[in-house]
Amino acid sequence: MTITTGVPAPTHHTPLALARGFLTGGVIGTSLAALVVGGITANAPLFTAGLVLPVVYGLLYFLAGRPRRAREAAVVPRTALAMIEDLKAVGGESGDIPVRFDLTVVPDEGAAYRVEITQDVNLVDLGDYRPRGIVVVQYPAARPWRVRIVKRPTPEWEDRAASARLDAVPEAVRVAAPPAGCASGFLLLLGLLAGAAAVILPFRSDLLDQDDTAKPPSAVQPSVSSTSSTTVVSSASGTVALGPGQSFLDRGELDRAVGSLTRGEDTRRALTVVVQERLLSVVFSPTETQAPGLDPKALPYDRFPALVTEASTTLGIRSPRSWQIVTDRLTGPVVIRVVVTGPEGTASLEADGQGKVVRRLPAR
Repeated sequence: MTITTGVPAPTHHTPLALARGFLTGGVIGTSLAALVVGGITANAPLFTAGLVLPVVYGLLYFLAGRPRRAREAAVVPRTALAMIEDLKAVGGESGDIPVRFDLTVVPDEGAAYRVEITQDVNLVDLGDYRPRGIVVVQYPAARPWRVRIVKRPTPEWEDRAASARLDAVPEAVRVAAPPAGCASGFLLLLGLLAGAAAVILPFRSDLLDQDDTAKPPSAVQPSVSSTSSTTVVSSASGTVALGPGQSFLDRGELDRAVGSLTRGEDTRRALTVVVQERLLSVVFSPTETQAPGLDPKALPYDRFPALVTEASTTLGIRSPRSWQIVTDRLTGPVVIRVVVTGPEGTASLEADGQGKVVRRLPAR
């Protein structure tokens, strides 16, 4: 319906309004994604950014809208008479209750129109409003649907309302706020998706690794499951792979695995022994060489869980993804290295042949 008030129709689909909708969606998507991703990956700066971003955007939005609000406040609202077509209390049990009014507004200049509003009315004053009653209303010239009933009009308008006789207008001339439209809704959704993608894509590898990081090292929480394993032994090397739910940090698991690789031989030496969560690899010394080597059955396996726990908790790795123990004796004494990786980087420590820590390298 077109109201002949001489006021330009509101512009809800200007490029600026559409851009503002896209930006708002982007801020919402970025903030929500930052909170979720930051919480999952234990990334404190990202989580904090998710909290701060909407606050900063809201402040900038408020400051940017001050000139427009000042201009609107400087415009004197229009005053007109209106007839109450119908009214209904829609809730509330306090002194002021919301009442839905169906009004016929009759401006002094322009065509009459129907509008529906909701306004709080004090219980004491509720009896003053009745169907077919005449009231004084005000509304912004550019937004005729934003009608408010004037509770204490000036004496002039009060006299006009007391003597006025208004006719109802048909439903066809009802006005309401323009709908947001598909374009603004689409851009809001597009901005939300773009903002979420801008946060999730750079951290997708961290998110995919959370299934592993959600489980603490077995030194903290040993796994209890079946004892199924796969053993492969050759003259040069041997490996033992455990089944799902098992760990080489479980009590006695390494001793049993090493025994299965050496087959009870007391003289078999190894160049390196590598231990991961469910994989043990041993590289044996060639029998025809005089390489120093080490006795794989003499290593302090009972110290391995404590070494993994220390490397995972004291060297700057907050969310460990994986760990590995490498023991060798290429030259000099036996060296046990524990390497832990996580989002913060790689950290390691070294221990001697008895499992005593001699060197620490924090995450970098």
